[in-house]
Amino acid sequence: MRIRESGQTPTTGPLSPTCYAPPMRSLRRLLAYTRDWRGRYLRGTVYAVTNKLFDIAPEILIGVAVDIVVQREESFLAGFGVASLEGQLVLLGVLTVLVWGGESIFEYLYQVVWKNLAQTVQHQVRADVFDHVQHLPAASLDRRRRGELQTLLTEDVNQLERFLNTGLVAILHVVTSTIAVGIVFFALSPGVAVFAMLPIPLIVLVALAFQRGLGRRYGAVRESAGTLGARLSSQLHGLLTIKSYTAEAQALRALEADSRGYEATNRKAIKLSSAFVPLIRMAILSGFVVTLVVGGFRTLDGTLAVGAYSVLVFLTQRLLWPFTRLGETVDLYQRSMASANRLLDVLDLEREDPGGERVDPAVFRGDVRFEGVSFTYPSEEQRAAVFEGLDLTIPAGSFVGLVGSTGSGKSTLVKLLLRFYAPDAGQVTLGGVDLSELPLRELRRQVAWVSQEAFLFHGTVRENIALGDPEASRERVIAAAKAAELHEFVASLPKGYDTQVGDFGASLSGGQRQRLSLARAILKDPPILILDEATSAVDNETEAAIQRSLARVAEGRTVIAIAHRLSTVRGADAIFVLEQGQLIERGRHDALVEGGGRYAGLWAMQVGAA
Repeated sequence: MRIRESGQTPTTGPLSPTCYAPPMRSLRRLLAYTRDWRGRYLRGTVYAVTNKLFDIAPEILIGVAVDIVVQREESFLAGFGVASLEGQLVLLGVLTVLVWGGESIFEYLYQVVWKNLAQTVQHQVRADVFDHVQHLPAASLDRRRRGELQTLLTEDVNQLERFLNTGLVAILHVVTSTIAVGIVFFALSPGVAVFAMLPIPLIVLVALAFQRGLGRRYGAVRESAGTLGARLSSQLHGLLTIKSYTAEAQALRALEADSRGYEATNRKAIKLSSAFVPLIRMAILSGFVVTLVVGGFRTLDGTLAVGAYSVLVFLTQRLLWPFTRLGETVDLYQRSMASANRLLDVLDLEREDPGGERVDPAVFRGDVRFEGVSFTYPSEEQRAAVFEGLDLTIPAGSFVGLVGSTGSGKSTLVKLLLRFYAPDAGQVTLGGVDLSELPLRELRRQVAWVSQEAFLFHGTVRENIALGDPEASRERVIAAAKAAELHEFVASLPKGYDTQVGDFGASLSGGQRQRLSLARAILKDPPILILDEATSAVDNETEAAIQRSLARVAEGRTVIAIAHRLSTVRGADAIFVLEQGQLIERGRHDALVEGGGRYAGLWAMQVGAA
């Protein structure tokens, strides 16, 4: 399945109630997305339709049996040359076996096709949406909570699978039985057929009316589910923090509030959907009574054969009673289309600009320059300008530190360098080339980022170290671990480098996670290394180990260290001091301390001299 590339028109987004689309448009979008599997759709449809044709045949055979008993040698089957009653009954038995056998075979076939198709679509949608999310601009991700995206990739995808498993087949069965039974009705008794089918337009109109109402309500349900999922993800991730502050009661109240909101939106949908079947049942009753009474009168006056009357009575149930399930099908359909809209809306969001095609290895070893850079975060929560006309140069191969108070713009500089965001004005260049002219993937391959969180993925120590190069040899992994002073610890583990680190690296200490993150960056062997508060949450021993590692790996590459702990950048070639998005000081440690400016004040506070 091909994923949409950049250049698409962004939509409102899947996590907003405004994303409601009419049901048929939603279905068309889904079918257009799954066009690669049209052959399987067609095959499954043929099997499902054939199964339903076999399914209504027993009612016709019952009429044939009644006809044999009543008409005897003048029965319907006698017209095919089977004169004896015994022969007619034997033929009826053979036909019954064939009909039931055919129904069973085609039920097996359509279930295999549709259920496997549902699994294929479920997998592909989840993979496509996840891949698309990975390539969304950071601004798009900032507007979405992790728990909402998780709900999208689990509950919404599963809802779509349920519809493809059962809902779409149910619609095919209703349409098939309506057409097939209608043909039989008009062939046997056009007068009765007209009255029996009168409820169908009413049923369809009611179903359409319910579709419109349920579509909006289930859109709200999916939004509430996303909010609840975000709350659950956040609180489970921060469970130890909640426990440490004995905030269980507050956490429960917050969860209950979101859960009640989800319950309330579901109640509104349930109130409407529950009224569907009773209304349809009354419409069905009128059709059944008409067939029973009018057909009965015509049988009594001899204008309708007893066998035909039996067929009509039994087929009326086959025709009308399945419509009672239409409420359940409409309910499932609307839930699924609400989920499909959210999923497809994500795929409609514009992906990151892949950049130019220029690839010159020498570029990535050049100076990093911020020239007249102005930038404001696009989200409503961060509307204040971060930079206005910032000029800053980081010489190639140097070790520089970025320091300043929280919110001064240090991490934003890194995000601009990695092209998570683009400047509103000015330009960021590398080796004299604007970053927008460089291929995005190649740029990020040449930069290693060690973040403060030191995020680890579920997997082994080796897999986490080799994240940037999964094909790296074991020897290279061990060499990187040794450079980060992690090897002795890993060697002491029962399974060594094959030890599972647990979710988010929960089985490791903060310092061990940070060293592993540094080993990951060392293995990548990039010309640019970024340390974003890499020592802020570690002890002095770990900081000293990281400092020793940096001294070994910094040679021949550009190292940018963001630090609150000024000891981390004390030996830097240059230190840049930022305040409210402005570069206020620059120089080496000793010169800045002697200068008595902002940096000197920060240093005095950290060494206890203030």
